[in-house]
Amino acid sequence: MNADQLAVGMAPTPPKQGTAPTLRIRALMLGDRINASGLEIGTLVSSTPAAFRVHAGLVVIFRYGVVVLIGLLPSEEKVLIDNLKSRVTGELSPYEEEIAQAQLCNDEAAEAIQPGGPICLAKFSDDRLLLVADALAKSTSLARDERRVAAVFDVIEPFARELAEHGRTPRRRKGILQLIGSALLVQQRVAGRVAIAEKPDVLWEKPELDRLYSRLEDEYELKERLDTLERKLTAVSETANALTDIIDTQRSLRLEIAVVVLIVIEVAIGCFQIFTGIH
Repeated sequence: MNADQLAVGMAPTPPKQGTAPTLRIRALMLGDRINASGLEIGTLVSSTPAAFRVHAGLVVIFRYGVVVLIGLLPSEEKVLIDNLKSRVTGELSPYEEEIAQAQLCNDEAAEAIQPGGPICLAKFSDDRLLLVADALAKSTSLARDERRVAAVFDVIEPFARELAEHGRTPRRRKGILQLIGSALLVQQRVAGRVAIAEKPDVLWEKPELDRLYSRLEDEYELKERLDTLERKLTAVSETANALTDIIDTQRSLRLEIAVVVLIVIEVAIGCFQIFTGIH
C-alpha cells in the first residue's frame, strides 16, 4: 500500500488562513497489555505494530497497552476505546495520556520538532505517522513507569530514614518484598514489553527516516528517561535487598539467642533434677 495514501484518506484539521494543516495525535495507555490479534476495525496499514485506517484517521495499537489515535474526532475516539476495552489486560484508571500536534512543513529537510510545539512533517504519510506514534507511545508508557517508581520511592524513603536516624529497621518484611516485586515488574516491563531502546520496524524499510526518529527521541527524551528509570530501579532493588538482609540477620540473631536460652533452661532443669535426686 502506498505510504502516501494517508495524506489523501485523512482529514487534517482545517487550517486557518496562513497556517499549515495539522493533525491531533492522542496516545492513551489503557492497561498492561492490548491483544490486537484478529482485530478488524478498519483497513490494515501495518501489522507490527497493528495500525488501521479508521474513518479519516489512523489508529496504532501497541501490545504493551498503548493506543495512539491520529486525526480522529473525540466521538470516534470514544467508540474505538470502548471497543478495545475487552482486549485490555490490567486496565488502568485513569488512563495515562499524552497529546501532540503534527503539522505539515515546507519540505523534508525542514522536518523538526519545536520545543513544546507541533511536530513538523514533510508529509502525513503512513511511515512518518507510525514513527510519531511509536515515540509518543513509548513516552506515555515511560510516564506511567516513572510514576510507579516514584511511588515505590515514597514508600521506601521512610524505611531508610528510620534506619539512618534511629538505627531501627522496619519489621514488615512482607512490605519490603512487595517493593522488590514492584521494582522487578517495572524492570521486566521496560526491558521486555516496551523495549524503549529498540527502533521501530518501519526504519528497517525506510532508513531515510532515521533522522526524523532521532529528533523524536530527543524531543521526548526517551533514552535519558530510560537511563534515569533504570538507575532508580537499581537503587530501589539494592535498598530493598539491603533492608531485607538486615531484617533476616536480626531474625537469625533472635533465633540463636532463643536456642541458647532453651539450652540454658534445659541444663538448669537437668542440674535441678540431679540435685533433688541426690537429696
